[in-house]
Amino acid sequence: MLKALLIDLDGVIYQAGQPVPGAIETLDWLDHQSIPYLFVTNTTSRPRDAIVARLAAMGIQVKADQILTPVIAVANWIRQQNAEPLALFIPYETRTDLSEFQQVAEGGETGANTVVVGDLADGWSFDVMNRAFRLLLSNPECQLVALGMTRYWRTESGLQLDVGPFIKALEFAVDRSALVFGKPAEAFYSQALAILGVRAEETLMIGDDIRGDVGGAQAAGLQGALVKTGKFQKSDLGGDIVPDVVLESFASLPDYWVTQH
Repeated sequence: MLKALLIDLDGVIYQAGQPVPGAIETLDWLDHQSIPYLFVTNTTSRPRDAIVARLAAMGIQVKADQILTPVIAVANWIRQQNAEPLALFIPYETRTDLSEFQQVAEGGETGANTVVVGDLADGWSFDVMNRAFRLLLSNPECQLVALGMTRYWRTESGLQLDVGPFIKALEFAVDRSALVFGKPAEAFYSQALAILGVRAEETLMIGDDIRGDVGGAQAAGLQGALVKTGKFQKSDLGGDIVPDVVLESFASLPDYWVTQH
């Protein structure tokens, strides 16, 4: 029996800067039903506190400890490893979540033990990509860390490349696999489950990404629900990943939940 939820944010709870119709009411319903849930997002464009503030501006009240981001997950890993200095390829705003760690000088091409790559959007250029390549190549022991492996996401102007394609290019260039923090990595889901104190088989992941959300969750032993909002495309339903349930939107969750109990 399902007992808990992991919930994506962008494309599920909100879209194009506005709450998905019925999403706020559904969150209220979850709270009144005392159903445990955690927001899991691959967002690396802003620190966790900024995510909380942005949601509040939409009328969505969330506490910081209700959100797990790849940056928070990688910070926990760095504390446990001898992984400094870092070279960061993430938005400047998000770097505040990693400010406690020693970092390579801006523009440096040697000296890193970890290269952290997130979604830089239009901050990518040949020179930026080549600097990451040189940092990795200069130290065979340097760990490439990916803040998620999402392929693309939906912006107000349309679909846009996310971090995954850039990680794949770097992996190919240096013949080294990335350590992934974020969906669809099993370790990321395991950390989320540990926070909630639940088992995989009693947890449902709700997302708009057929691979990162649904496929990643299923590979980690969870059930996966696909919503028809955000980046959803009809072609998602004809591939090798079959969602456990397809919901018109997050607002459809209460009706489905009741049928499972």
